[in-house]
Amino acid sequence: MPGYLTTHVLDTARGRPAEGMEVVLFRLENGQRTEIARLKTNHDGRTDSQILPAADFATGQYELEFHAGAWMDATGVDPESPRFLDVIPIRFGMSQHDHYHVPLLVSPFGYSTYRGS
Repeated sequence: MPGYLTTHVLDTARGRPAEGMEVVLFRLENGQRTEIARLKTNHDGRTDSQILPAADFATGQYELEFHAGAWMDATGVDPESPRFLDVIPIRFGMSQHDHYHVPLLVSPFGYSTYRGS
């Protein structure tokens, strides 16, 4: 099976997908971060394409940045300055050529993630 990476962002405070959140993928190698992809979530809280498609997949260390603060500002979540959550980084490793799914459950004051399917 070829490897690839996807995500799904859900707004747990309002019980719906987090449409319009910017997600950035970095590869971590030798102490350096290299940007691989920059996408926005769609109406279902997913990106329209795989974040890291099979053609570009490589095992290794990665980081996803979820731009939650800007998304909250744009979607009318009560303003707070500074926001408790702004950019949420999630560092993870991909050791096999497989489907990796890294969802984010987010609210203004907390978040969680896991390896999904």
